[in-house]
Amino acid sequence: MTKIPFYQVDAFAEALFKGNPAGVCLLADEWLPEALMQDIAMEKNLSETAFVLRRGTELSIRWFTPVAEVDLCGHATLAAAHVLFEHEGFCEDVLVFQSRLYTLRVAYEDGLLTLDFPRDTIHQIAFRDTLDCFNVKPLEVWHGTEEYLLVFASTEQVRNAVCDLPKAAQIDLSGFIITAKSDIPGVDFVSRYFSPKFGLDEDPVTGSAHTLLVPYWQAVLHKNAFCAMQLSKRGGTLYCRAVEDRVKIGGKAVTFFAGELLINGI
Repeated sequence: MTKIPFYQVDAFAEALFKGNPAGVCLLADEWLPEALMQDIAMEKNLSETAFVLRRGTELSIRWFTPVAEVDLCGHATLAAAHVLFEHEGFCEDVLVFQSRLYTLRVAYEDGLLTLDFPRDTIHQIAFRDTLDCFNVKPLEVWHGTEEYLLVFASTEQVRNAVCDLPKAAQIDLSGFIITAKSDIPGVDFVSRYFSPKFGLDEDPVTGSAHTLLVPYWQAVLHKNAFCAMQLSKRGGTLYCRAVEDRVKIGGKAVTFFAGELLINGI
């Protein structure tokens, strides 16, 4: 029987049961079989489980939803960095994770864990019937690498939006980000995220979505630093900065569980 260290962390949260829960599975020397990693993510049934492979000083990372592997995940990367800093004795100024597509950095600065992610490229498109998945029609529609960004008229429209999940699961991209300029004091913009195609009816807090949101609001608000709020039931606050072709996404994290997975046959 193989014992694998496993943590569950509430990311983009200052207290338990807020933000977005993520699993963090720590591996040494080699990846588990892909099917087994998917089964672990399915069993844990969190929006994402991060698998972190440590080979000497090198860190690699992969992320699985309950139904599929994904190319980028912000909150589970933040959770992984929290585990390494808080529980595994890492004392570097910056952690560097290599994913399948990106080199990702996480720094601990000014009391926040700050993700350094590549800025997404977005372009505006026309609204069409296949994107009519909400009870309110958006003012604008933008196309990112993996998600559609829908811009609504108000914070209340975002807060009260109802997604047609079966229809949204049929779109060609991974999911929908919906957003509006905030009327909450001290908050620049609000958002929510839906990806039923990947088993996430609504993701509580989505760090990677801000690689689209920040470029959009940078152009609209003519500023580079933002306080953002995701209006899911659990909710979360993110502190974001646009820096050239990167987006810095900061937040806090709290450990909920630390233990071991007991896996037979490996």
